[in-house]
Amino acid sequence: MATTGRGGGRTLITGWFSFPDGEATAGDVLALNRVRAVFEDRDLPYDVAWSPGFAPGELALEQAVPEAYERLVFVCGPLHGPQVAALHRTFAHCRRVAVGTSVIDPHDPAVTGFHRLLPRDGTTAPPRQDLSLRAPRGPAVPVVGVILTEGQHEYGGRRLHAEAARTVISWLAAGSCAPVPLETRLDRTDGRLCGTPEQLLSVLERLDAVVTDRLHGLVLALRCRVPPLAIDPVRGGAKVTAQARACGWPALIPAERLDAPALDHWLDWCLTRGRAALRRAPEPDSGDQAPLLPAALAGGPGA
Repeated sequence: MATTGRGGGRTLITGWFSFPDGEATAGDVLALNRVRAVFEDRDLPYDVAWSPGFAPGELALEQAVPEAYERLVFVCGPLHGPQVAALHRTFAHCRRVAVGTSVIDPHDPAVTGFHRLLPRDGTTAPPRQDLSLRAPRGPAVPVVGVILTEGQHEYGGRRLHAEAARTVISWLAAGSCAPVPLETRLDRTDGRLCGTPEQLLSVLERLDAVVTDRLHGLVLALRCRVPPLAIDPVRGGAKVTAQARACGWPALIPAERLDAPALDHWLDWCLTRGRAALRRAPEPDSGDQAPLLPAALAGGPGA
């Protein structure tokens, strides 16, 4: 969203987040927010050019009319490559400034095309702090673990796993929580995955809620006193529904009734009443059958 300030000519703010095949990192967008705050404090008019893939419906770089701008600012990231160099040709009449950027090759046309550099590193000047360090930010949001599976082929034609995962992923993309993709599968060779149950439990304990269609996603979240929003991905209900019933946990959605309003309702419940209920609840009585195992092995009564 652009300002409508009283300053002289309008400025187009760009970055790697502006290119159709570029990317928007958290640091890039925070750096942009820092620059926007400076412009708004001084009532300077500007527009931001966004990649359509990241911000559909916002001003795209190819939609920006060069003649509408007197200045161009490039924010954050490395100054290199044909995309950055093309800005100098398209906006040749503008005064062009790069801020908070890294200089790889000072002789690169992507670098030399700017009238002024305010770099963070890569020149003979001492390095400067990244713009994201002091950028304004919005309020914190709930941190939600996401544990989904598209396996469990033993359920055959009752499987709704893929449909459930698509619904959850689309809902998360439109929501305001911070998703943390997790796996209950352990892997001691992949440092991106938990290699022990204790590692996974340590992650779960730090979350605000969990969204899962896995039985152990439900159970381990409850063990950590973190409210799970459970989804049973099997038509007619199967082990997730059974386990929710065994644990007395109400936040369960059958895949046949899975939609955004249901997810909104139960996540809100988990983050409010569910969290309160888990804080008040005593340690759960173990309803497992492990103590019955010795008698069963011995062939005793009821075995």
